[in-house]
Amino acid sequence: MGQQPNELTPDAGPWHRWGYELRQFREARQLSQQALARRALIDRSHLGRFERAERPVPKHAAITLDDILDAAGALVRGWDSAEREAPQDCSVPVSRAGTATHGASTRGHGASAPETLAMNAVVRAGSLGDDTDTVVVPARIHGRILFVPVPRRVVLASGIAGLAATAMPAATPAAATELADMGSPFEHFAQLRRVMIQTDNLIGPRHVLPALQQHLVSLATRRRAARGTDAIELLALETRYEELAGWFAQDIGDERTAHGHTAKALDASHITGDTDLTAYILGRKAQLAVDTGHPADALGLAAAARRTARPGSRLEVIAVLHEAHARAVLGEGSEAHRAYDTALALLGRAGSDGVWGSWLDAAYVSTARARSLAALGEYEQAAAGFDSALAVLPSAYRRDRGVYLARAARAHAGTGNVTLAARIGGQAVGIAAETGSARIFGQLDRLDQALAPATGEDGVAKFRASLDRIVLHPA
Repeated sequence: MGQQPNELTPDAGPWHRWGYELRQFREARQLSQQALARRALIDRSHLGRFERAERPVPKHAAITLDDILDAAGALVRGWDSAEREAPQDCSVPVSRAGTATHGASTRGHGASAPETLAMNAVVRAGSLGDDTDTVVVPARIHGRILFVPVPRRVVLASGIAGLAATAMPAATPAAATELADMGSPFEHFAQLRRVMIQTDNLIGPRHVLPALQQHLVSLATRRRAARGTDAIELLALETRYEELAGWFAQDIGDERTAHGHTAKALDASHITGDTDLTAYILGRKAQLAVDTGHPADALGLAAAARRTARPGSRLEVIAVLHEAHARAVLGEGSEAHRAYDTALALLGRAGSDGVWGSWLDAAYVSTARARSLAALGEYEQAAAGFDSALAVLPSAYRRDRGVYLARAARAHAGTGNVTLAARIGGQAVGIAAETGSARIFGQLDRLDQALAPATGEDGVAKFRASLDRIVLHPA
């Protein structure tokens, strides 16, 4: 005979009410605590304490449970309400892991090489402890590869410890003192940003994001203490840091953090009055929207980016490229191709914008079009485009090579050449394991689904097995 569940007391307080709602949803789905815990990658004893309001509930846990129980956002809204209503001296403290702040620890300017400064933050990154210390990792769930927040200890125990590298940096009281000793703050932070961009391309963002977040807090502290022109210049640089943090967060599969950093970047760009910066970040928001499944929103953001960009600038070209891909994802093939033609025409007339779009050329537009061709199901042309891009991609762009390989493999699978697709996909798996890039994993998931019916073909089973070895498998 099964153990009788403890009686709940929803009227005792906001967290008791949330725990009661959690049990109601769980029982309505006819799931035991053990079954739900396995699906959610949460310890069963913790789940029971969530229901009885005996343990802090991390925000990521509420989101995961809401999704698994098909609660349509009710558990997330309930979590937000409980957090607002709970008294400050509540005996069950509320976990703020979902919106954890991160402190800083930087050395004085010139204390060591920028490469060392950028990487030391990873080593010094602190732990939030227990199950509030989580990382977002790829996991095989219902046959698909999805990025989910998982306790770090679970990842470490899984044998794929490389995915546990990212930690939220812990605040250090010495940060303010060290900042006071810093020499040229603008050039110091600008150099660090350049180093982190280069490092990201080599090893992926999972090891770089904690360092960037620490330096971002240090930069914000320095900016708040500055006045006049110095404050504006530091805010502009802080805006670029926020945008870059959004890019890194997206590439480790943490969409919520990506949206948060990018929104902060947009707000800061308006404060600086730099319309070029605003146009660029609007374009990034369009890119983020389409990549996270909201192409219709991306169209509006791309249009806003183009309105904000200076006519004849490369920023205008970037905005049109974002529009083109959003239209392709929406299935509007003619409009997408027309937008790409417009982008090429604008690029031919555009001048040099310095840092804005200096990397834009006809080859880049061709590669972007290949991605859209794949979205439209025009796999022959897409495969040719990615093969051409791979042939000229510099070796230093390691993470980007993984993205291109995965996209090329998916395109070749679409043409029916599953043997070639599996071989190319296997190369991408190696880079995915090194970098933890969600962009690569996302394409490999699509490739895995495309190749599933052809498991008996040469190399397909080997590819799928290699992919399974680098993702988490819930018990």
